[in-house]
This record gives sequence, structure tokens and C-alpha cells, in this order.
Amino acid sequence: MPGSLSTALRVVGTSLFAVAVLGGILAAYVTGYQFIHTEKHYLSFGLYGAILGLHLFIQSLFAFLEHRRMRGEGQPLRPGRSVALCIAAFQEDPDYLTKCLRSVKRIAFPDLKVVMVVDGNGPDDTYMLDIFHDVMGSERCGSYIWRSNFHAWGEGETEAGLREGLARVQALVRSNTYSCILQKWGGKREVMYTAFRALGDSVDYIQVCDSDTVLDPACTAEMLRILEADPHVGGVGGDVQILNKYDSWLSFLSSVRYWMAFNVERACQSYFGCVQCISGPLGMYRNALLQQFLEDWYHQTFLGSKCSFGDDRHLTNRVLSLGYRTKYTARSKCLTETPTRYLRWLNQQTRWSKSYFREWLYNALWFHKHHLWMTYESVVTGFFPFFLIATVIQLFYRGRVWNILLFLLTVQLVGVIKATYACFLRGSAEMIFMSLYALLYMSSLLPAKIFAIATINKSGWGTSGRRTIVVNFVGLLPVSVWVAVLLGGLAYTAYSQDLFSETEVAFLISGAILYACYWVALLTLYLAIVARRCGKRQEQCGLVFTEV
Repeated sequence: MPGSLSTALRVVGTSLFAVAVLGGILAAYVTGYQFIHTEKHYLSFGLYGAILGLHLFIQSLFAFLEHRRMRGEGQPLRPGRSVALCIAAFQEDPDYLTKCLRSVKRIAFPDLKVVMVVDGNGPDDTYMLDIFHDVMGSERCGSYIWRSNFHAWGEGETEAGLREGLARVQALVRSNTYSCILQKWGGKREVMYTAFRALGDSVDYIQVCDSDTVLDPACTAEMLRILEADPHVGGVGGDVQILNKYDSWLSFLSSVRYWMAFNVERACQSYFGCVQCISGPLGMYRNALLQQFLEDWYHQTFLGSKCSFGDDRHLTNRVLSLGYRTKYTARSKCLTETPTRYLRWLNQQTRWSKSYFREWLYNALWFHKHHLWMTYESVVTGFFPFFLIATVIQLFYRGRVWNILLFLLTVQLVGVIKATYACFLRGSAEMIFMSLYALLYMSSLLPAKIFAIATINKSGWGTSGRRTIVVNFVGLLPVSVWVAVLLGGLAYTAYSQDLFSETEVAFLISGAILYACYWVALLTLYLAIVARRCGKRQEQCGLVFTEV
């Protein structure tokens, strides 16, 4: 069969499959078909719930199978492969940067080239160069404070000076084992571009890392094993955990959410070779592929505006667009910083949601090049928030008080089931607190996703540098509106509802007691197990590579 015809058939096939999946979910949602229900529908189980439950079961099953496969990996590496580690830095906290660089020096991989590019070249940025020299050793380092960058001239720059700077950056990176470049501010993508462009084709593989990340000594070798084992794999990501896990309740809940995201969701995607985001703190790519799409990646636009966030997700998408597979391995590990305060966390999540929806559209162009699971999961996860928002608004404005309480109980029940599975998979009772994250999702992430779509073209790093934390209150606007909508709906439903029947009163009392017992039990466990450790940095994590 001619290649063009085969491609056309695959495009049509995957498009019809996507429409069928969405149509099936939409039909189940709209019809509200119920398999079983009590009298007057106080309790019921329907087709829509069965579809979501089946999705979670299948996802967990393939994640489990992928973890079994990971445990069998470990073939020796072939000698002679060259790897460059590229670190992106911006106004980094000195302690985090020091930890990052110390962990880099401990990586067990021969002749690893390290390139750190700092987004900024002013007097307030030179402390990062000093730290780089102190940790990596001045005698082995090459450094350069560049007035410009690859796409913008610095103040007082001349054309001859720019050409000299370009040549010097490339020579510095290629001739030194450790190199650090301070350049004119341009955003994270500009920083990454400088490292990639300067390296050119001088190495076989490129590993990416953020400056707030502590790397496991075996991380490079473990990711390289995946790429060496299958020439059709273009990129691989590792297990990203939280460095400041016990700094606050928010960073702790983020830690259990991170574990689920990587070891269930991305592990399942990895089983089918279609991981949709190789995270910035820990990832590796075939350099030959990366150099092919470097310019297209950097010059990405959306709705007429240049993209300046979602760099790592788009990098992954570019690999997928070429038909190469992307994988995840839990054998490669790192720890990274996460926001400890609500506003900064909310801004981070909004920025990630922007890149998710934008890249979802780009990713859809390549469904036909990969396993049908990528099409199926993209449809389910992409549209789920909208179904959920519609459900919440309908229940809060057209339901009964019992329906609202039942919905809250169901949300927590699903959270407990997922958390219980995570406890089994990870072998840690701490994962039971994953169910608490459902409250954050319902109260904050849902409105943040809508706000992200509304402001999808607004650019910036999203979260501020860690040396100076900048508070942005804009993210509170959608959350405040969402809370007002829910409280208004609850008041309206309570006011307009007829008198409660005896059966409904019994359900309300039982449900309220059950809901209260859940929160009392979980919060008691949290106070007993987690809260006493919060703020104690020396207990951040039991991983051996934290002591750097």
C-alpha cells in the first residue's frame, strides 16, 4: 500500500476513533443511563460512572505492567556514547543551585558534559556563576558573560561583537567539560536554545535539567539504557519527586500528586510509547532528532503569538510528531522544588494548564502516528474537566442538597480508591493522603484550567525566580468566582428545595456523618504523621542523593 494512502487511512481511522470515544462519553453523560438505583434515585450507578471507573482500572493495570517491565531493565551500556547535561537557570535560590550542581558532580557517567545557561547577565545574576565555579571547580570550567543571546542584541552590541559572541559561546561549550553562560534575558526557551544550539552535533544525547533539581547518580545511565535499547524511542523521562516535600502542607500534597502523575499516568503512557510530557527536571533526547526540529521548536507560535512557556511539553511533542516513541523510567530519579505557598502554586498550575491545552491541539495532529491509546487518553483527559464543571454546576443549581453531598462523597471515594492503589504500588502508606488532593483539584485546579484557556496567549515564566519570590494575585480571581458560583448554587438549592422526606433526611444525616468521619480520620493521620515533620528540612526525603 502506498505510504500516502496508508497515512490517509490512519488519519481517518484515528479521527473516527477520537470522535467515537468523545461521542460515547457524551452520550453516556447526556442520557444519564443508570444500571442500578434506589427508589427516587437517592443512590445510583450509571454508564458514565462505569466508563470513568473502567478508565481508571485500565490505566492502573498498564501502569503496573510497565513497572514490572522496568524492573527487568538493566542491560550494560555500550561504551563511547556521549551525553551533555543542559541546566536552565533563572534567579535561582543559592542553596538549591548548590545542591543541584553537587548532585551533577556525583552522576555516575564518564565524560558527562555539563552546560548551564543563566537567563540574565546583570550584576544580580553573577552569583550563579560564582556558585558554578565553586562547586564544579574553576580549573575545569569555562564561562562567558554574553551581552546578547542568539535572538536579541544586548545594549551597545555591534554586529561584529554579536558574531564574536556566537562563535565564543559555541567554542566554549564544545571545548570544556563544564561551561556556564550568562546571557541577555529571553525566557527559559531562549536559555535552552542556547545550550542546544551551542552543542550542535557534538554529542549523541542531550539531558535536560532545571537549576532547582537534585539528580540521582544513576539518572543519566538509566535513561540512556532506554534510548539505547530501542532506536525508535526518541525521548525518555524519569521519576520526578519533591525536594522540599515537608516545607508545607501544599508541598506535601504536591509530592503525592507528583508520584501518581509519574508512576501511574505516565507509566501507563510509557507502556504504549506515548508519554506526552517529558518533564524539564529530568529528561533525555536523541540529539540528532533534537537538532532536526530545534528551530521549529524555538519559533513556535500560537494564535499569532510566540510561545514562551510549555517548552518541555512542546519538546516532547516534536519528538512524537516525527513518529518516535517517548518513554518513562522510574529507575531514573530526581528531586525538584515545588511552590510551598498557595498563590505561587496556583500560578504554576495555571501556566501548566495553558501549555497542556495548547499542546493538546498540536498533539492531535500526530495521533495517527502512534498507538490508539494516545488518542483515547487525550480525548478522555482533555474533555474530562469540562464534563466535571458541567456536572458540578448542574448539581449545585438543579439538584437537591443530597445530590450535592453525594457528589462530594463520590469525589472523595474515588480519591481513596486511587490512593489505596498507590499505597500498594509504591509500598508506602503515605500515599493515602493523595485523596486529600481531590479538594485542591475541585476548588482550585478546575477554575484555573478555565482561566488558563481564557489567557492562553499571555506569556512569561509563570512562576518567579526562587531567589526573590514575586506574589501574583491574579490567579485568585477565577478561584474566587468559582467559589462564589458554588456557594450561590448551594444557597439556591437549599432555599428552593421542597421539604425533606424522612428517607432523604436519613441519607443526609448518614452522608454528612460519613463525610465528616473521612475528614476527621485523614486530618488526624496527617497531623500525626506529616504535620510534625513539616518545616524540618533534614527530613525532606529518604533518598540517598538528597545529602549533597
